[in-house]
Amino acid sequence: MPRFAYLFSRFPSFTQTFCVREVAEMVRQGANPLIFSIRKEEPAQSHAPELDVHYIPHIRRIERLKMRWSVPWRMRGELQRWSRGGDLARFYQACYLAPILRREGVRHVHAHFAGMAARTAWWLKKLAGVSFSFTGHANDMFCETDHPVSLEELVREAGFVVTETDFSRDWLREKFPQCGAKIHRVYNGIDVARFQPGEPCGGHPLILSVGRLIGKKGFADLIEACRLLRGRGVGFECRIAGDGPLGDALRGQIARGGLKDCVFLDGPLTQAELAPLFGRASLFVLACTHESGGGMDNLPTVIAEAMACALPVVSTRVAGVPEMVADGGSGFLVSEKNPAELSEAMAKMLADPAQARRFGLHGRAVASGKFSIEHSARQLRELIDSALATKAETPPPRNC
Repeated sequence: MPRFAYLFSRFPSFTQTFCVREVAEMVRQGANPLIFSIRKEEPAQSHAPELDVHYIPHIRRIERLKMRWSVPWRMRGELQRWSRGGDLARFYQACYLAPILRREGVRHVHAHFAGMAARTAWWLKKLAGVSFSFTGHANDMFCETDHPVSLEELVREAGFVVTETDFSRDWLREKFPQCGAKIHRVYNGIDVARFQPGEPCGGHPLILSVGRLIGKKGFADLIEACRLLRGRGVGFECRIAGDGPLGDALRGQIARGGLKDCVFLDGPLTQAELAPLFGRASLFVLACTHESGGGMDNLPTVIAEAMACALPVVSTRVAGVPEMVADGGSGFLVSEKNPAELSEAMAKMLADPAQARRFGLHGRAVASGKFSIEHSARQLRELIDSALATKAETPPPRNC
C-alpha cells in the first residue's frame, strides 16, 4: 500500500496535543506516514514524542523557485482568484511538496482542520493528482470565512472528511447533503493509560478547568459560578490552566469578585505539569458556550482526559459534549451561559463525595471504551487505506 502523508499548519502544537497523539499512534501501529508542517511551533512542546517532521520552507524562499513551474491554462483563473484572496502561498507550498510526494510514492495526504493545510492539500490534488482528506474540528467548520477555497469546496474535493462527533458529522451532512456518504465521525483519542485516578487533596476540594482563555471555553461563567458558590458558604479552590487573549479580563473579574484567594489562573501547563492537578482534583468543570460568530467547542479533549482520571465532570449541553458526559452518569450537564445553574451543579457534586466517585469511575470506563487512541487511529487508518485502495490508477498530472 502506498504511503500517506500528514500535512499540518503547525506541528507539534502546544494546544493540539490530540494531533501529536494520533500521529505517534499511527507510527506505533506501523503506518509510517511522512509528516509535513507549514509552520514550526515555538517554543517546542516538551511532551511531544520524537517524530521526524519536515518543515516547509518560508514562502519567500519558495517564491524564488516559482519560475520553474508551469500552471495549466485551465487552472490560471483559479490561481488568479487565490492571488486576489491573499492565499497564493498555498499554491506555492503545494508546488514545493508535489515532487517530494511523488518521489516518496505518496498518493494521499491527510490534514487536520479545514484551514491552510487542507487548502494546500486541495492544490496538491489539482496540480499533482494527490488525493486528500481532512479532519474538521470546531471553529474551522462552524465559523464562516472568506478564504478563496471554501469549506464547501474542501468537502466536495476531499476523498473523505472526518469530524470528531456525531453532532458535527450530522451538521456537515445537513450542510452538504450531496457529500454525506463520505463524512465520517472518528473521536479524538487519548492514551488512557497515561491518565490515572488520583486522590482528592485534603482541605478544600479542588475544582479544575483547562483550556485556552477564549470565549467559547466559558471561563467568565465559571468564575461567576465560583462567586455564587462562595456565597453559599462552600469552601473550595479553583484552578484554571491555560493562556489566551481573555487573561487580563478574567483576572480583573476574579479581583472584582473578591476571589483572588480561591480562584487562580495558572497559565499554560504541559501534560506533565497538569498531571498532579488532575490527581488531586475533586471535580472538573468546563463551561463551554457558543461565541457570537458561531464558534463553539466540539469535543473538548480535556474532558476525556479528566474522565480518564476518574474525575466527575460538570459541563454544558454544547455540540458534542453530551456525547462525552452522561448527565447523571459521569457528571452533570447544564445550560450554557447560566452561572447560577453551573454553581448549583458544582455544589451538588461537592456535597456528595460518594456520588462524585461513582460518576468518576463511570467516566473512566466511558473514556477507556470510547476515546482510546488505539481505536481512533485504527479507524482513521482504515479510511485512508480505503481511499488509497479505491483511487483510480491513472498517472498523476505533472504540473509541478
